[in-house]
Amino acid sequence: MMSRPTAFLGRLIGLYCVFISLAMLTHKKATVQTVTGLVHDAPLLFIVSVILVLAGLAMILSHNVWSGGALALVVTLVGWIMLIKGLLFLFLSAEGISAVFIAGLRYERLFYLYAAISLALGIYLVFMTRQQRSP
Repeated sequence: MMSRPTAFLGRLIGLYCVFISLAMLTHKKATVQTVTGLVHDAPLLFIVSVILVLAGLAMILSHNVWSGGALALVVTLVGWIMLIKGLLFLFLSAEGISAVFIAGLRYERLFYLYAAISLALGIYLVFMTRQQRSP
């Protein structure tokens, strides 16, 4: 049995990942251009950073569960990853972000791998929240 927050956040994150991954796969060129352009648009990057920090904090404060199975752990890790990524975006320079996220992770070259990971994560979360009942 999973908790209501785990079920809700698992479904929310899962559906988000599925929809965003499919959109990314459908529009690779536009996605790569958008992500690359985001790094060089300081005002927009600041807004995205603030949203990531806010969403990450909300998830961590409502669901910081390190036991209770793989599903609860995955939901908690997604919250922490969002917070850390948002903080990195806030405090790294555009060059630093570009070096880490665009060049270092080879975003354009490994685009399909990243989209597939996001899609697999989404399918896993949706499937697991459908398989288990919440109290």
